[in-house]
Amino acid sequence: MDVGSDNVFADLGLPDADELKTKVQLAVAIKREIEARGWSQAEAAEVLSINQPKVSALLRYRLDGFSVERLMNFLTALGHDVEIVIKPRRAGQHAGKILVEAA
Repeated sequence: MDVGSDNVFADLGLPDADELKTKVQLAVAIKREIEARGWSQAEAAEVLSINQPKVSALLRYRLDGFSVERLMNFLTALGHDVEIVIKPRRAGQHAGKILVEAA
């Protein structure tokens, strides 16, 4: 049995796998918050300052039109703090990695 990495996008050989993983993790947090508040897409659109079709795309994880920065800004608009921590890579790693952790 082959064991994959912690990034399905990298396992699939997709370019920009780290960015794709980060976007999905941020979008999951946004979707959870919108659902927890019981908002319609129109209500979410108003708070996020985007139109309803963009909310629909976001909630369906169609993230081509969204940058990581924009997704982080959506989370702050929803009342969440977003922290970016820069630290040395772990011993044995060839390259650093991006980690998103929702609290």
